[in-house]
Amino acid sequence: MKNAQDPYDELAHIAGRRAPRAIASLQEASQAFEEGRERDALRIVKPLYENFGQASGVHELYGMSLYATGKFKQAKPILEDFVNKTGSYDQHPLLMDIYRAEKNFIKVDQLWEELGSVSPSGEVVAEGRIVHSQSLAERGQISEALKQLRKKTKPLARPKLHHLRLWYCLADLEERAGNIVEARQWFNRISKVIPDFADVDYRLKQLS
Repeated sequence: MKNAQDPYDELAHIAGRRAPRAIASLQEASQAFEEGRERDALRIVKPLYENFGQASGVHELYGMSLYATGKFKQAKPILEDFVNKTGSYDQHPLLMDIYRAEKNFIKVDQLWEELGSVSPSGEVVAEGRIVHSQSLAERGQISEALKQLRKKTKPLARPKLHHLRLWYCLADLEERAGNIVEARQWFNRISKVIPDFADVDYRLKQLS
């Protein structure tokens, strides 16, 4: 991976005299995205990308916003270009999910292997593991998907959000495999941390 540069410093350098307004827009778009207002983020970051697309922070957020608003076809080349230009692996899970939706499982496997070879942050690896296990299940390989998740998923006293997402994925696959007791245990663990996480309450009622 290439040396990361502060996205705002990089944008300031590229935008020149227009830097103050460009930086303010990137900050606004980033905040909107973090707050779950992906459509607002896309609306704000799109003109930034059109003017300063060579800024990696702008480039990345534009691709993420396209993905988050369901524009997979548009997001794919943007995210691929981001990876090629920066050497970053942070958006591999998004690309994996796009290829999974296209049923291009060979590419999903390839990107997962790349993640495994570099071991980026735990959150990125966890998201990649979720997508890869889901792709295995879609191929009818639920046992293999469960094996992959079980060996890296364990109860934690203070789980982070990506841990809860792993737990949910495992619980879902356990239920699909007919392992109701195990599924209920993992859904219960999630519920104790965040009771309204996804549809956990509904899933638990269905398993009662």
